[in-house]
Amino acid sequence: MDDKEEINKTPTKMARLAWPKAKYGAIIAVIIIIVVNLIYYWETIGSFFK
Repeated sequence: MDDKEEINKTPTKMARLAWPKAKYGAIIAVIIIIVVNLIYYWETIGSFFK
């Protein structure tokens, strides 16, 4: 029984960090991908509006 309890414990260094919810991490990742693509393909996107 003691082994199972030790396996599920959070490591001490990780326990000190404030981890965001996974939902917010996914939203931030999508926003970062969109922004990077806008910056990378700005000239191509701008040519559609000319």
